[in-house]
Amino acid sequence: MGSIILLIHNIVVRSRAPEQIIEWLQQVQEDFDAVLEDIGNGTIAFQPTKTKQGTKRQSLPPDRLSEREREKYTENSTVINWQHPEVVQYSAEILSKSNGEFDYIKNVFEYVRDTISHSHDFQTKVVTCTASEVLQHKTGSCYAKSHLLAALLRAQKIPVGFCYQRLSLEENGPPYCLHGLNAIFLKEYNWYRIDARGNKEGVDARFTPPVEQLAFPVTEPQERNLPEIWSEPLPVIVQALQTHRTVEELYNNLPDIRLM
Repeated sequence: MGSIILLIHNIVVRSRAPEQIIEWLQQVQEDFDAVLEDIGNGTIAFQPTKTKQGTKRQSLPPDRLSEREREKYTENSTVINWQHPEVVQYSAEILSKSNGEFDYIKNVFEYVRDTISHSHDFQTKVVTCTASEVLQHKTGSCYAKSHLLAALLRAQKIPVGFCYQRLSLEENGPPYCLHGLNAIFLKEYNWYRIDARGNKEGVDARFTPPVEQLAFPVTEPQERNLPEIWSEPLPVIVQALQTHRTVEELYNNLPDIRLM
């Protein structure tokens, strides 16, 4: 078999590998191109530091978002519909009980974490997706709760994005699924991840910057803390929430991604 030369982002790869490996490399290039495009247009950002559960983030200097980035992470959309009258009204109510922006963020986090029931934990019937739906029904999956949290913060022009973990559904190997949470841009600490999925026995997520305290640690080889900070929920997440009509159906078809 002759050598095959690929040019992947100006890196020459000479290979005698089987055809399927060449196809895989080409897929890597396509995926990387898509990620670069998303980075370029401001759809996603990256949190470059990796920390263990409950540890302080390494010394990232306080920074400012560009105007373009700020617009992306405070945008109103079909799913993160923070301009919906009920979202605007509830945001104003929480703000009136808060002592400044930092306290407002903490109050929003605790409201979504503690008052909005996790649909699988409480076996609720309705599958919610948009921020206003979650607020109206007072229930949602981890994904949907992250949508409401983002909307309530964006209603006060606080930049917030979406992060995902790949976790074992049964905490012991396959199957795996995506778990949704948020990242907030805090002026003092840069991007800071929070998880408002709701506490229960063995789960104790808190808002304690600069210390990060999420609901679930990543412990298995095939689990991941995905580094991207998306300005909108992943399409596969929105599709799952809009396609499955019951909480049980959603739970049996939770979205996952392939690891490269």
